[in-house]
Amino acid sequence: MNVHSPIVHNPNVALRAALYLRVSTTRQAEHDVSIPDQKRQGEAYCQERGYQLVETFVEPGNSATNDRRPEFQRMIEAATAKPASFDVVVVHSFSRFFRDEFEMEYYYRKLAKNGVKLVSITQELGDDPIHDMMRRIMSLFDEYQSKENAKHVLRALKENARQGFWNGSLPPIGYRVVAAEQRGAKVKKKLEIDPLHADTIRLIYRLALEGAGSSGQMGVKAIVKYLNGKGIFTRDGGRWGIGQVHRILTRRTYIGEHRFNRRSKKGEVKPEDEVITVQVPALVERETFDTVQQLLQARNPKVELPARVVIGPTLLTGICYCGNCGGAMTIRTGKGGRYRYYACSIKARQGETGCKGRAIPMDKLDRMVVGHIEERLLDPDRLEELLGTVLGRRDDQAERRRQHIAELERRATESELRLKRLYDAIEAGVADLDDPALKERIAGLKVIRDQARADADRAQALLDSPGHSAITPAMIRGFARRARERIRGTEGGYRRDHLRSLAQRVEVADDAIRIMGSKTELLRTLIAGQVRASAAVGVPRRVPGWRRERDSNPRNGFPFTRVPGVRLQPLGHLPSAPLMTAARPICKRAPTRIGAFSQLSGKYGDFDVSRASRRA
Repeated sequence: MNVHSPIVHNPNVALRAALYLRVSTTRQAEHDVSIPDQKRQGEAYCQERGYQLVETFVEPGNSATNDRRPEFQRMIEAATAKPASFDVVVVHSFSRFFRDEFEMEYYYRKLAKNGVKLVSITQELGDDPIHDMMRRIMSLFDEYQSKENAKHVLRALKENARQGFWNGSLPPIGYRVVAAEQRGAKVKKKLEIDPLHADTIRLIYRLALEGAGSSGQMGVKAIVKYLNGKGIFTRDGGRWGIGQVHRILTRRTYIGEHRFNRRSKKGEVKPEDEVITVQVPALVERETFDTVQQLLQARNPKVELPARVVIGPTLLTGICYCGNCGGAMTIRTGKGGRYRYYACSIKARQGETGCKGRAIPMDKLDRMVVGHIEERLLDPDRLEELLGTVLGRRDDQAERRRQHIAELERRATESELRLKRLYDAIEAGVADLDDPALKERIAGLKVIRDQARADADRAQALLDSPGHSAITPAMIRGFARRARERIRGTEGGYRRDHLRSLAQRVEVADDAIRIMGSKTELLRTLIAGQVRASAAVGVPRRVPGWRRERDSNPRNGFPFTRVPGVRLQPLGHLPSAPLMTAARPICKRAPTRIGAFSQLSGKYGDFDVSRASRRA
């Protein structure tokens, strides 16, 4: 049974019709005769049925498996407007409208709800239940045929890749496509090194591995800054970005192994047995590529802490590391559990041959770390100084957003004025309301106006949100006071969460203790503290998962140290991040004694909060 009743029209008024024409690829749109033939048949159909053809929507080169089609969306918007711009949508076949049964039915009902009917020239159906069922069956067959075609096309592309040929996409920068051989009417193509851009690729790898001059090894951001500063442009003549450089540094094509069919159309990673490796000329050596991957992995901030580390009872678990070997420091006990120590896990497992790191009483290290953060970091003047550059960038971003909002409002106002002038012309009889071009112009201006207003409202709401409010000295003083109270609290888990939002790494060496963190994380904690009255923000959490038939302390995947090519073997701990040394001194205060360590001035800037030196 149909969901919607048959549409009743006045027989004395001609139905207004819109043609929707589509082909799947741009090549078909340019060289095929399908669209002209669809248009000819559609116009003849409208004339035969007595329809008034008011608009034609042409979709050159878009798949019907989804609704991400500009002309399709424009047609749906016009058909669902109040009142609708036309009464009938005419397609050559239902497959021109959709090749997905669910989406087909959804949009069919959406049109019918607004009194617009979808008809096919070659698959003409009525409104009774049997024809409704036939339409759905046809949609299922169209969807099946589309999937079968996609399967056969992918099989041919994979075989083409196995034979070492290029499948037609834009080649990676540093390569160009050349004709390899002729097979009948088809020309098979391969990649070769592009001498115009090959040196740029080699330069990027050299900067990552060696740096420029005395700069040392460069990270992705530093490479981007260097290339843009030297006027070295991309293949299209534009400026370099972080994503582009990172893709170059991680793409195996440059060592002669181009990987085809890695992801599906939805972006999902496919199994390795479906990936085809195409041999291409190498631009960099494999040893260079592998070393660069190690350096990138060492700088990777996206390291998820295990649940036992995040929600354990110990204050510094998961952020305390040995300053000698970089391994994690874990809790060791003495005298039947009466005494607790932070000790290097490498030394505990392998002895002094693995690491000569030391152990330090847990209570003592906890007091020193908390005392240093409270004394050196949580000072309002020091906080304001540390966050100065971050706040400056934040203010610049807010100013750019205000300018964007002003531009959107200007666009909406301009569109509204143009609409008013068109309405005035219609009232004065200068313009004809039935003119299709005029209707299209009015609809386009309405879309621009409404979209600009919606974008401006969203941007303004983001600008007015608590997370983007101005940071005042009073807010900094309140944050410092609350943070002192909370890291001195008695609740272990709550206190630990607050401390980890201020410092993310503690290194214990024989002669020094270093506490490190991030300015950006500190600012995020400060802002969130104003919204939620809590300094514990951004603490990584994860639900523990049971591990069957495996040791819960995996011995594979040993992390690299900061020295390329040297690996550690910590038991059940993730790789440690490299030390960050670019910073500014916290203070010039004279050192004070605590036990066997003297508190020295440290750094904070991505980052070094405090430092303790062992007494000789």
